Amino acid sequence: MKRILIVLVMIGGLSSCTVLKEYDKVNINDPDMTLQDKKCDRNVITMHSYREAAVGANGGKTGGGCGCN
Repeated sequence: MKRILIVLVMIGGLSSCTVLKEYDKVNINDPDMTLQDKKCDRNVITMHSYREAAVGANGGKTGGGCGCN
């Protein structure tokens, strides 16, 4: 029973594989498809840490609650 289940999972996994057409490969190297932080996200994190007056783990300079940086 365990082998049948493993074989069915493997067959199901192989059925999801597909060959990309040339015109579909254009979007793979798009900067929006990366998993890294975008520049706008880093700015939001920086502004949030300034507004909350908390020292975050993002390595940015944060000031106290008085507004003095």
